[in-house]
This record gives sequence, C-alpha cells and structure tokens, in this order.
Amino acid sequence: MADSSVEIIEGCRLPVLRKNQENEDEWPLAEILSVKDIPGRKLYYVHYIDFNKRLDEWVTPDRLDMKKLQFPKKEAKTPTKNGLPGSRPSSPERDVRKSLDLNIQSASAPSRGKTLPTPKRKAESVSLATQVTAATPVPSLPSSAEASQASVYPAMRDPSFSIKSREEHEQLTSLTTNGTTRRLIPSQPGRKRKNCGGTDEMVKVFQNNNPRCSTVFLPPGEDSQDSSDGIPSAPRMTGSLVSDRSHDDIVTRMKNIDCIELGRHRLKPWYFSPYPQELTTLPILYLCEFCLKYRKSLKCLQRHLTKCNLRHPPGNEIYRKGTISFFEIDGRKNKTYSQNLCLLAKCFLDHKTLYYDTDPFLFYVMTEYDSKGFHIVGYFSKEKESTEDYNVACILTLPPYQRRGYGKLLIEFSYELSKVEGKTGTPEKPLSDLGLLSYRSYWSQTILEILMNLKSENGERPQITINEISEITSVKKEDVISTLQYLNLINYYKGQYILNLSEDIVEGHERAMQKRHLRIDPKCLHFTPKDWSKRGKW
Repeated sequence: MADSSVEIIEGCRLPVLRKNQENEDEWPLAEILSVKDIPGRKLYYVHYIDFNKRLDEWVTPDRLDMKKLQFPKKEAKTPTKNGLPGSRPSSPERDVRKSLDLNIQSASAPSRGKTLPTPKRKAESVSLATQVTAATPVPSLPSSAEASQASVYPAMRDPSFSIKSREEHEQLTSLTTNGTTRRLIPSQPGRKRKNCGGTDEMVKVFQNNNPRCSTVFLPPGEDSQDSSDGIPSAPRMTGSLVSDRSHDDIVTRMKNIDCIELGRHRLKPWYFSPYPQELTTLPILYLCEFCLKYRKSLKCLQRHLTKCNLRHPPGNEIYRKGTISFFEIDGRKNKTYSQNLCLLAKCFLDHKTLYYDTDPFLFYVMTEYDSKGFHIVGYFSKEKESTEDYNVACILTLPPYQRRGYGKLLIEFSYELSKVEGKTGTPEKPLSDLGLLSYRSYWSQTILEILMNLKSENGERPQITINEISEITSVKKEDVISTLQYLNLINYYKGQYILNLSEDIVEGHERAMQKRHLRIDPKCLHFTPKDWSKRGKW
C-alpha cells in the first residue's frame, strides 16, 4: 500500500499492518524511527504508538498505509531574547529563574491590565516545588488518590509533581469505595503525625460466619505511607540502575541486536543494548552461557568453549535445592562477568541503564543444573549499601524461562535475604511492566497468606499490626498498605480501617497458591550478610 511518489521520512506516522495475539490483522498507528536501503527495497523501523517498545520492528513498504500518512510537525522557531533576532536564547536555568520571578510577581504585584505570558508547564512545576519546599513542610503521607493511581507502590520520583499544603493533603486523604468517598485519615487537630517506624496499634481480625472470610480492623492512627514521592533531600552517593529517560536518542530507541544464541536457546532481544558496534550487524550474536562472553561466530564460540573452564557463574553458591541454585557475585571481584551480565540484561530491560562501574552492586544469579553444568535462568542485582532500603536494583527472568514461576522465586529469594539481614526492602523504581505484575502478584499472595492463617488464641479475636506483617514478610510497610489498596480490601467504618476478605478473593488466592510449586526453602540458604559500610572500597 506504499506510494512510491511520496517519500517517507523519520518522524512520520501512519497505520502499519501487524498480527495481534489472536493472529488477526490490525492497523495500529506507528512512528517511523529509521529508514534503511537494502538492495532492491527499503525497510522502515517502526514504533507502534501506545505499544511496548519490545514490539518495534523493521517492516517492508507493503505493510504501510500511505493514505493516512502524517508528516512530522515543524519545530517552533528558537525563541529570541526580547524578540530581537540574533540574540542568544536563554538557558533552561534562566527559564526556571524567570518562571520563579514570574510566579512571585504574579502573587504579589497588582494587575495592571497586561496579560503575562504563561510559563511552560515544566518550569512552572519546578518553580512551585522550589517555593513550597522553602516555606511549607512536605506532608509525610501522599494522598490515597495518588496511591491508588500508583496501583501498588509509589511511582518514580518526578521533579514536576506539585506539592500540596498539609491542609490540602488532609482533604485529599480519602478512599472511594462502592461509589462513596470515605476518609482514610480523619483530621484531628493537635495530633502529631507519627513516623513510619513507630506504628504499634493492633489490627483486629474478626472471623465472619464463613470461616474463610475475615474482617481486619485498622485503627485510624495508622500512617498509611511514607513520603516516598517527595523530593529527595540529598543526592544519592551510591550506584543506581534507573534509566535517565532524558538522554534517549534515536539510536537507543532501536533494537541493535537481531538474535542471541545462549546455550541451547536463541533469544530475540526486546530493546537496545550497547554491545560493540561491529557486532550489531551480525545475524546472530553468540554468548558463552557460563561466562557470558560474546563472540561473533559459532566457530569463535566453539574455540572459546575449549578454553573456558567455568561450568557455573563465578562467585559463591549460597542456595541449592533440587536443580535450582543461587550464586552471589561481587561486582568488584568479578567485573567482567558482571558487565557481560548487564549487557545481556539490557536487551530485555528498558527502564534500567547500564553502568560499567559494577563495584557498588551484588548480583544473585539463579541457575538450573543438568549434566552439562549450571545454566542461567535469571538474576537480580542489589546495592551493597542502599540508603533507601532497596533490596533489588534490576531483576530479570530470561524469556525461555518466563511464565514458569521463576520470577516469583527470584522475588521471594530477595526478600529471604532481607529477612536474614533483619531489614525490610523494596525494589528500585520504576519497574518494567512485567516486573510490576510479578511484584504485585507476589505481595498479594504473601499478605493474603498471612491474613488467612491468623488464628484466635484463648477465644479472643486475633490481632496483628501492619509493622508485624512487614517484619514477618520483610516487605516495606508502604508496599503492604498499597497492596491492600490495590486489592480493594480496605474500607473505613466507624473510626477504624476494615479489610474484608471476600469469598472470591479467598478462592482466587487458593487457586493461585496451588499453581505455585516453586518456593524458597530457608533451610537451604547459606548466607551471611556483610557490613559493607565498614569496608573502604568494598
């Protein structure tokens, strides 16, 4: 359907033919990211709008609907200073200062009949945060409306969010249930807000006539979440794998590796990974499945395998049960392996970036054993010292092993390490779409398992606190509460929080637990936590 008389350039948008999950034809809108000429025809690299980037692909001209072609809009002319041509445009920092001055003037100076230009949204939000931070204390709890939008856990910190005053925050702290709005935290004048760690009020569990359904009462004094969406007070001094989306360019938006051969599997990468440029033109990139070194041909890989003595990841084996093992790898001691692991993982993780300085990280690699050795299934990394209680930086199950329970096993193992360390933990945000689903499911099953196993003692109703749930599971307290909100269990009634475990939720949980065959056995874990703060350079 492509018209040869019209030249398609980068940035154009038009419908592109693709197959959906039911193998039916559909024409979603797509953006042309790149065009390349090969002998005899052209190929177009397209990104389907509102679809995940892993679906991006090279397409032929016959899959393009030229009748609905949209050319990219011309960019606005560069703004000039005082409207004079030839003047240098102001820097972003000056724009922020101007918007600050503009907001201050608009708040203090009387109107003289002139309409002031509206500042850009980004500059306006930065200026607002700057002003309020200096004068108004940041509330310790985000509103439940924000928590419900975040689904399960707080969203990634965004400097463009607006900070509300405490009075506005109190008004917004409500929960909508069955079409009615109920207050989660009633405003109590003169009452001081507690810190997150000081919650000791009891949660009463009442058994209904149906023994499998319970109602949990939470007192109104319980703080629901930390101010994890606030502006950080100081920059982090340790490593992070969160991707800075501001540096995305046309190169990193496109997949550069066509196929990876890893052991007996061939993998189709989902995203860009910074492998050496000369390897990106190869039809297949060959990796050693034990040391993860990359080779350009099968003959080079076979030659490498005659010299490679590894049959398992380097590092200490800290867990083994059946054919499943976990290895702990120090990013400083095994730098080459850690870098190769990051390169492979970046092919399937879009929200994380690659740091060649792997010294601040530990890598926990899960393997499956057979007669040929220990084959990598997935891994997660964590900071040696985390100032924000992160117990996972990146987490990945390789595509051949997905949808088999290994993702939840990795998550469960990360929390098992946190239990040994005596800490509560949370994954570094943002997570990928698949990571979000896995964590949401794990938190739901873990918390429901505890609530359903509560038993009354001496004829009294069982009681438990949010802190006790957090200590038992090592799940951070705000993750516990946001999971209850996601499950729509939490209500507010007569001055107390109520959690209703309905028959449908109980039956769904039991069905899910029957399918979950892989579990971590704490008795098989041989792990001694280290105090990295006492080690100069690790």
